[in-house]
Amino acid sequence: MRHSALAYVPGNSPLHAASTGPAIAFLGSFALAGFVFAGPIMLASAGLALVLAGLLAGAGRAVRASLRYALTLALLIIAVNALVVHRGATILIRGDEVPLLGRMDVTLESLAAGAVLGLRIAVVMLAFAVYSACVDPDGVLRLLRPVARRSALTATLVARMVPVASADLARLREGAELRGPGATPVGRSALLRRLVAGSLDRAVDVAATLELRGHSLPGPPGRPRPSRGSLDDAPLLAAAGLVALVVVVGTAAGAGGFDPYPGLAVDLGVSTLALAAILPAYAAIPFAVRAARARRELGGALA
Repeated sequence: MRHSALAYVPGNSPLHAASTGPAIAFLGSFALAGFVFAGPIMLASAGLALVLAGLLAGAGRAVRASLRYALTLALLIIAVNALVVHRGATILIRGDEVPLLGRMDVTLESLAAGAVLGLRIAVVMLAFAVYSACVDPDGVLRLLRPVARRSALTATLVARMVPVASADLARLREGAELRGPGATPVGRSALLRRLVAGSLDRAVDVAATLELRGHSLPGPPGRPRPSRGSLDDAPLLAAAGLVALVVVVGTAAGAGGFDPYPGLAVDLGVSTLALAAILPAYAAIPFAVRAARARRELGGALA
């Protein structure tokens, strides 16, 4: 059975093997860079770092899917920004005068501003795509359980029941197709009614099971289960800290600046280029450490 491109699939990469917190911190640091920096150089660097991390973690399908979605959304943003914002000194298309809207000119600056906004959205989508494909959702729920026990249970049920409902819909469609050519065609509304009815019946059964197990009764708080460390936690946390340091230093130095109006102004200084060059390198740190450790273990075994 082929999984969704954005669904979590167990793997052997550092992102899969690490604890939940370090993995989230690693990917969140690049998403933070996408939120903080405004210039296309730094945004492209953060996006390249996430693409590299996703490919090295074996999440190539998730990376490609998110890039397709991001490209579609970016083109829409560019078009809307060009039609709505008419500021800028470089007029590419001189439009007609429209009542209440003024002259519908398309400027290079409005296109660039829309493109940079689309690039920022692409960085965030890449971070969430790699997170969805590489971070175990059960680990996230275990991480949230001490903070919000009932919310964690609700999220667990939703995460488990949505695939069940999807499988029910597939079985209903298959059953409708096997009724034969002489049967009355089953429309989408009929399938939806049957799916909702079945889901409600299953929800009642699940609620009764939870009540029998005492989930509705207040109980003493359980002891927090000690977290199991991982050899991949430290490299992920180190890389996340280095990316956060880049964000702080870059913000303090004014690196990665971008101002589209009235004329394009993109910061191409040495600090911007240097910081942009090291972000992808930081993304490769956990995978390089894992490879070095594997070579060392192999050498020790052969010695």
